[in-house]
Amino acid sequence: MKPTRLLLSWLSVLLGLNILLGIAAALQFKLPDTLHAVAWGLLLALLLLALLDAARLRRRPCVRVQRKMPASLALGRWGEVRLTLEHNYLQPLTVRVFDHAPDGLNVEGMPQSIELRPGERSELGYRLRPVRRGHFSFSRCEIHLPSPLGLWSARHFVDVDDSTRVYPDFARLYGAQLLGVDNWLSQLGVRQRQRRGLGLEFHQLREFREGDSLRQIDWKATARQRTPIAREYQDERDQQIIFMLDCGRRMRSQDDELSHFDHALNACLLLSYVALRQGDAVGLCTFAGEQPRYLVPVKGSSQLNRLLNAVYDLDTTRRTADYQAAANQLLARQKRRALVILVTNLRDEDDEALLAAVNQISRQHRVLVASLREEVLDQLRQSPVQTLPEALAYSGTVDYLNTRDELYDRLSANGLSILDTRPSELGAALVTRYLGWKKAGVF
Repeated sequence: MKPTRLLLSWLSVLLGLNILLGIAAALQFKLPDTLHAVAWGLLLALLLLALLDAARLRRRPCVRVQRKMPASLALGRWGEVRLTLEHNYLQPLTVRVFDHAPDGLNVEGMPQSIELRPGERSELGYRLRPVRRGHFSFSRCEIHLPSPLGLWSARHFVDVDDSTRVYPDFARLYGAQLLGVDNWLSQLGVRQRQRRGLGLEFHQLREFREGDSLRQIDWKATARQRTPIAREYQDERDQQIIFMLDCGRRMRSQDDELSHFDHALNACLLLSYVALRQGDAVGLCTFAGEQPRYLVPVKGSSQLNRLLNAVYDLDTTRRTADYQAAANQLLARQKRRALVILVTNLRDEDDEALLAAVNQISRQHRVLVASLREEVLDQLRQSPVQTLPEALAYSGTVDYLNTRDELYDRLSANGLSILDTRPSELGAALVTRYLGWKKAGVF
């Protein structure tokens, strides 16, 4: 309980008045005696009213609070929370509400003041914006309750238990269904290459059309129907994709609001959505995290929900990536041939360790190494140089990038497929490479 501005203002006025009267008496100004009596009487009356008001506030029951919020939120997107307040007051009352949100959630619209009317349920809302993924628990709501005379304010904590999960921002995945997959992929910057040959799986027989290859003609069906009949093929389905996701210290880098790890998660979910629509199976394998996670490759749209639930609370650690241990873990579980996409951030010291691990995986699977390039390096390389510190930063950046390019050249010379891209462009680059390989039938 604490005094309000109203009580403090009255106390200041009356105390100031008594101080002035005391100064006047000390300077031997002649003032009516009744004036001193009235001033002290008013101060005493105010103190008595304040005590009575405080006693009445202690007996005043607190409001009841209910919280309505989404069961899940998307990282970086605003979500709305509604608070419903119930009370038994006989007169209108204005209270101040502050809902305690956990760390990792930015709040807009708190605290708020709301008028509670007799016999009515009152409702207010505010917005949340998650800045990190995971599970978040809400435990209490803070209510500032005024006294009947408005001289005091009591702070009450109402237990209102709720929880929500913050997932990677996958809202754009479902928006693709409205735009059409091809149109949506083109907007992302995905480039689909022309097929270098026919698909790998027979789809159906149909009438021969202008532009069809003579190799597509089914001569037996043509003889039976006495009209040219062509075979139609489709891209091979029921293939498997495994994401090997680095959860180590290198993925903690951050160029914007999202870390490299969050960009990697979004890219994996984006490619998973496309691959599942293509009829392929998608799985996940993590390494260098707190606990390795493995999700068996499965087809169907429900697999995307399993992926989301498997990665929404994943976080990076300060551990160094052990590529050899990750390769052993994958090979022990994944027997069927698959496209393995290793998402990490390569350094020049990774030459031998990475090469040995990827070569071991390549004996059984097709491997793509996706390395995230820090955007700040590109910015430093393109920025003008005018001072000595800028020249040193530019030279160091160019030397570092040249060393990294040499690493990519050495890895490519050993037959490894490398995808070097900025974090924000990883999703489109992965989908482009996947569709290109799928149409070419190389995995």
